[in-house]
Amino acid sequence: MSPATYAFGIVAAVLALIAIVELMRRGTLRERHAVWWFVGGVLALIIAVFPQTLTWTAKVLGIAVPTNLVFFVAIGLLFLVSLQYGAELTRVEAKMRALAERAAFHEHRLEELEKRLEPRHRDAQDATDGVDE
Repeated sequence: MSPATYAFGIVAAVLALIAIVELMRRGTLRERHAVWWFVGGVLALIIAVFPQTLTWTAKVLGIAVPTNLVFFVAIGLLFLVSLQYGAELTRVEAKMRALAERAAFHEHRLEELEKRLEPRHRDAQDATDGVDE
């Protein structure tokens, strides 16, 4: 591996980790969502610093081409991230549905209360109109 390729791998992995930490620091990315991204960044850094680790791991797992192991791990991490976001989306949709139902219930309740108060308000207004004349 050329020194430029070696340096590029390290710089890319470090930049990815810095981006993840910065997004968490700013509150744009929550910790529970950053876990798999951080795992991927650390794995990328380990492979960038010690490229022979990838070759050794691929050989131990019986994978002929080490690059295939990289793709497999990357796809696995993306699957886990997608699964986590899907679960979070399901929770948020359930909460939103419950809030919408509660808001509709309260709106209906307000309308009923306004209907009940309207005749009293009209009677009170008619009584005050007769006094003014």
